[in-house]
Amino acid sequence: MRGKLELISLLARTGSDPNQILVKLGLREALLNCDSVLDVGSGVAHTLRQLGVKHAVGAEGYLPSLEKARSQKTHDDYVQCDVRDISKHFQAGQFDACMALDVIEHLTKADGMKLIADMERIARKRVVFFTPCGFLSQGNTEKGDLQTHLSGWEPAEMEKLGYRVIGLLGPKKLRGEYHRLKRRPDVFWGLVSLAGQIFWSKRHPQDAAAILCVKEMSKS
Repeated sequence: MRGKLELISLLARTGSDPNQILVKLGLREALLNCDSVLDVGSGVAHTLRQLGVKHAVGAEGYLPSLEKARSQKTHDDYVQCDVRDISKHFQAGQFDACMALDVIEHLTKADGMKLIADMERIARKRVVFFTPCGFLSQGNTEKGDLQTHLSGWEPAEMEKLGYRVIGLLGPKKLRGEYHRLKRRPDVFWGLVSLAGQIFWSKRHPQDAAAILCVKEMSKS
């Protein structure tokens, strides 16, 4: 019941971009029956709290974000570490699921492949990635904030790695940095994006602004 109430509250805060509703619902489905989740590159997001995950651990390398997350109690526990080194901090099969939301695109391709392998080792049930579809140019907003994009990930390559891929956030051409809508007013173009998501982008992830990638692990 608590999880449902938190989800309703979350949906009420999606503002002028209704596509965020579908993102949260997609994540909720991806984490179904996962009681413990490692949130890689967790930042200050309250997503796992809002989805009712029982035990959420945040792994974050940017200290200001980690301290803010700790003060806001976004997770149950926190580990400051470079996401490229999570294998040094977490054991095999330690969590039901590992997720990385808007993280892998901040790594080089080689480091991204290593992150995928590390997360698959740590997760018992499921691995979840949310990332722009293909390369999306993006820079820092402040020094050292780790927001620069270094790689792009295509649906076809994630499918070859064993992931189920869903298109999200509507048509790619409508969004830019930080998944923001390019045109105003937000309310109108948010609805246009939502229509594109429902009628096309979800089933054609190569044309979507972002992709949700989910892999089922064989560990019991």
